[in-house]
Amino acid sequence: MDWTLEVVILPVADLDRAVAFYRDQVGFELDHRTTNEHMDVAQLTPVGSGCSIVIGTLPAQREMAPGSMRGLQLCVADATRARAELAGRGVEVSELQTFSPDDGGTFFGFADPDGNTWAVQELRVRAERPLIPPAARGRFTD
Repeated sequence: MDWTLEVVILPVADLDRAVAFYRDQVGFELDHRTTNEHMDVAQLTPVGSGCSIVIGTLPAQREMAPGSMRGLQLCVADATRARAELAGRGVEVSELQTFSPDDGGTFFGFADPDGNTWAVQELRVRAERPLIPPAARGRFTD
């Protein structure tokens, strides 16, 4: 049996600000935004990922303080390029750090406006073998 991690609940203080940050600055795709009498939530997915973040007013989000998530991790094929893209969109990013010359040994980080932190790991193998091939990528729609 496969067990897949597909959603991470991320606590934020301002849903509109968080959607703008993750969509417009980080480059996640906005899968959907659901607003009704029970909730106001948005689901966003990094391009090429099988796991999304959900932000908004679900009960699990109200149990966590905005900005309390630490060390969420993204993987990219080229950390130098990814870092430059984020910096070019106004995201404050840390310097590249190489802990090992092996694939997977280079990282940088950033935080969202609430202080939730992300590590970005370079896995050069993803250029040749993405987890989700481009032809298989699909998105939810409203």
